[in-house]
Amino acid sequence: MEITNVNEYQAIAKEKLPKMVYDYYASGAEDQWTLHENQYAFSKILFRPRILIDVSKIDMSTTVLGFKISMPIMIAPTAMQKMAHPEGEYATARAASAAGTIMTLSSWATSSVEEVASTGPGIRFFQLYVYKDRNVVAQLVRRAERAGFKAIALTVDTPRLGRREADIKNRFTLPPFLALKNFEGLDLGKMDKADDSGLASYVAGQIDRTLSWKDVKWLQTITSLPILVKGVLTAEDARLSVQAGAAGIIVSNHGARQLDYVPATIMALEEVVKAAQGRVPVFLDGGVRRGTDVFKALALGASGIFIGRPVVFSLAAEGEVGVRKVLQMLRDEFELTMALSGCRSLREITRDHIVTEWDVPRIRPAPRL
Repeated sequence: MEITNVNEYQAIAKEKLPKMVYDYYASGAEDQWTLHENQYAFSKILFRPRILIDVSKIDMSTTVLGFKISMPIMIAPTAMQKMAHPEGEYATARAASAAGTIMTLSSWATSSVEEVASTGPGIRFFQLYVYKDRNVVAQLVRRAERAGFKAIALTVDTPRLGRREADIKNRFTLPPFLALKNFEGLDLGKMDKADDSGLASYVAGQIDRTLSWKDVKWLQTITSLPILVKGVLTAEDARLSVQAGAAGIIVSNHGARQLDYVPATIMALEEVVKAAQGRVPVFLDGGVRRGTDVFKALALGASGIFIGRPVVFSLAAEGEVGVRKVLQMLRDEFELTMALSGCRSLREITRDHIVTEWDVPRIRPAPRL
């Protein structure tokens, strides 16, 4: 069967992967309301296309933190990719590089920063969890720098792990033949079996719950790399991120895996963009499955978007080829959306190109007499 859109990879991944692994990638927190909403909320935004504009040439390229990329579609950090495919993060890194875009490597990758760097050239960011042992953090950041990573995406929404009931039921743990490679030499690379989720127990034991704004400042004392604050959903925290010296903000609800009943990221985006006042770029992750979604995020002020689950599902289905296809499909759809909306470059995409359900009072049908 020919795959014609990104969503179709999920069913293939479900067939191919062990239940524990698929559920780990696919599930959200508690009732999974936000998980559903992350995608559904995009349908509350409609287009106002402009016609009779010469769209024979379309430029999707952009710069992120000074790095030129081919399109505003980047790869979000997703953990333990070798559970999806033997080549894991290696395959993802090669696919991102071939597409001329950025890959973000998870702290909890099953390939180390050095191994991913060895796949060849590419612009890569490193996602950071702050461990209780700050020496571990400093060491990891230095290794990422040495391996040529260009920015740190600091995850700020995980002082504790969200309640992911599928992982509890499955007694989720990292398969024994894999390790969290960035921590292997520190005896922090393995995850013990637990009475609930092995990952939840690991986080409770290792991740620092005292993490606060002063640590964003501390991080700037140990690295010259720009810091993106990942996990912002409010104007208040957007302003504090700017004050703390962040180089950018990622509007994220952790793929709806942390606090359930937070808004979809596309719903929170505009509030954060307005609060940032153009002082730092704002990015979005969560729920993007179509090129139309990318356009909607940019129309609401995002400088770019990150995709997570589409990467692991396509990786499970077809390895590197799958990830390449996902990036190409989203690119093609986004280019078509730009053309049909009358936009030839990213700066031509404006708020006037969309209308949202929250822009106008809902028009209720007249009651039947």
